[in-house]
Amino acid sequence: MKIYGIKTCSTVRKALKFIKEKNIDFDFIDYKQERVDEQKIREWLKQVDLKVLFNNRGKKYRDLKLKDLNLDDNGKIEWLAKENYLIKRPVIEYNGQVIVGFTEEKYKEIF
Repeated sequence: MKIYGIKTCSTVRKALKFIKEKNIDFDFIDYKQERVDEQKIREWLKQVDLKVLFNNRGKKYRDLKLKDLNLDDNGKIEWLAKENYLIKRPVIEYNGQVIVGFTEEKYKEIF
């Protein structure tokens, strides 16, 4: 299992707590230290809709004024690769699946 995110994010912390309580081994990839590239993002998008992966509610989105740019899908993907803070968190790779965000009910079903 690989978990991508930022340790200071409250949603990531909830997900990590849940996974640790289940005693599941994982590798944590912190966006602050290891950038997620466009190839990895496109790999995730084979399983997850761009609307799910692209965080248009966060501070980074507002700060960059991306709404004003009316980005198409390729533009959004380029921005995700440039600014990993735009990726909804966490992203988990587990048994061939890509899981985005944290919902306790959903995690109980999967893990």
